[in-house]
Amino acid sequence: MNRFRNWLQRIMYGRYGQDQLGLFLITVAMIIFIVSLFTVPYLYLLSIAIIGYEYFRMFSKNRSARYKENLWFVNHTLWLRKFFEKIKYSFTEGRKYKVFKCPKCGQKLRVPRGRGKIEIRCRKCGEQFIRKS
Repeated sequence: MNRFRNWLQRIMYGRYGQDQLGLFLITVAMIIFIVSLFTVPYLYLLSIAIIGYEYFRMFSKNRSARYKENLWFVNHTLWLRKFFEKIKYSFTEGRKYKVFKCPKCGQKLRVPRGRGKIEIRCRKCGEQFIRKS
């Protein structure tokens, strides 16, 4: 096992490796492959091409070009990642806390749920208001 690990490290030395764009490409390729099992049989060729491109990126020694590609991908998918972060937040922290907006300045304030009627004080402007948590 240790020999295999050393061999793999020697091969990957100086190569770009895996990044967010690579993970996205592999995921898309797997989805296309699964869809091809039930629909168009030749669609799997597209998934093989995507996986081939990902291996090209992963084993590339042109690190600056691969970094630029990944940076472009990360910048253009920021809105999508923020959307999924909000959904994740609503399932985890959203059960514990309730979010209110300050009526004076619009600052978002997070208060614990299940405390009944409480007086909330805005940290930004000092406005006090009563809401049910």
